[in-house]
Order: sequence, then structure tokens, then C-alpha cells
Amino acid sequence: MQNMTQEMKQYEVHRIEKDTLEITGEGTNNLWNQAMILTDFSSPWDTNLPSKMEFKALWDGVNLFFCFTIFETLIRIDKKDDSIQSIGNSDRVELFFRPDNSLNPYYCLEIDTAARIMDFVAYPNKNFDFEWNWPQGHLEVKSSIQDQSYSIEGSISISSLKMLNILQDNKIETGIFRAKYNEIEKSIFEPNYISWVDPNTEKPNFHISSSFGVFHLLDNLSV
Repeated sequence: MQNMTQEMKQYEVHRIEKDTLEITGEGTNNLWNQAMILTDFSSPWDTNLPSKMEFKALWDGVNLFFCFTIFETLIRIDKKDDSIQSIGNSDRVELFFRPDNSLNPYYCLEIDTAARIMDFVAYPNKNFDFEWNWPQGHLEVKSSIQDQSYSIEGSISISSLKMLNILQDNKIETGIFRAKYNEIEKSIFEPNYISWVDPNTEKPNFHISSSFGVFHLLDNLSV
């Protein structure tokens, strides 16, 4: 894992007691009040401000939990089938994890509002292997749509993060992203890309070393 620099954004993942957080897709469990709330997301390639989004994470020694809340009512979802293309044409949130800044490899989870998962392993220069899947039984995702927002909630086993060499010294180098499709003409949609970290690229590109920040998994139980 690369040396942590001041330039990399940091996020503290608070620890909760084991087996106390159930994934429902609603993100309403009181335990989420113990999590740090991330709201500093931006769309560096679009002059229009994206709708508000919040991200939270917790862990209990066994699982890493995450919750996205997107304050958006116009939701684009391609229901043609459950293919990679269909998910890729839908509004979605994304988590990328890497062992180090070589991006050789890194692991991607892209999840739409129906909790459909596009999981793949990637290598430099956008070399994607869609035949790869997150280890079976080590990832759970649920979602819900409310009047003014939608939520995507999930858990990832700590053992799988260690197996993939992602979790090192209680740190995880992570990218947090979102793709929002806007209708520019009748039935013609274009994506707006939103990121926690501005990768400083001319065109949208999450598949680059500069798009990652750092999660710190704290050992002390949150109270």
C-alpha cells in the first residue's frame, strides 16, 4: 500500500458491536448515527451541481457496512435485463478498492437502485474482467426508494477484503463514486459522474490512481 499523503482524503470507519447491524436497504438503523457522514461529493466535469448524496460506513470486525443515500427523485433504470450493459445504463453508486496505487489489480462494485450488482476486477488502462465476481457469500446489498431519496445499503466481509489484499493495517484505499443519467432529449440520456475525490482529469475517469481516498477502520468501539 502506498504511503499515505496529505493529499489523499481520509474517512474514519467507526466500529460497532458484532452482529448488531442488519442490512435492510433503508439505512434507517440507529447504529448509522455512529458513522461519519460524507457529503463532500462533486462533479468536476459538469457545471451543474449534482443532487445531494451521503455516504456512511461502519464495521464490526466481521463485516464492513456501507450506506449511500441519494437525494434524488428522478431515477433512471434500464430494466431491459440484468446484464452488465443494463446496469451500466442506470443510475448507480460505485465503490472501488485497490491493494496499492499500481491499480494492478483493483476491484469494482457498481450497484443500481434495484440493488443489481456489476462486480469486476480491473487492471491498468481500463482493462476490465467482467467474468470475475466478488467471492460468493461475502457481499450483501439491498436498496429502497423513498419519496425524496433512495438508499443502497450493503455489507462486505472483512475476510474477503483480506483475501483480496485490500485491507492492510486497518486501511482500505477506496474510491466512492456515482453515475447519474440525465435526459437531454426525449429518451436520450447522458451520464453525469460524481466523485468523493477529484481525480483532476480533463474527462470523467474513475479508473485512475488519483481518484482514491483512504478508509481507516478504527479498533475502539463507537459509543
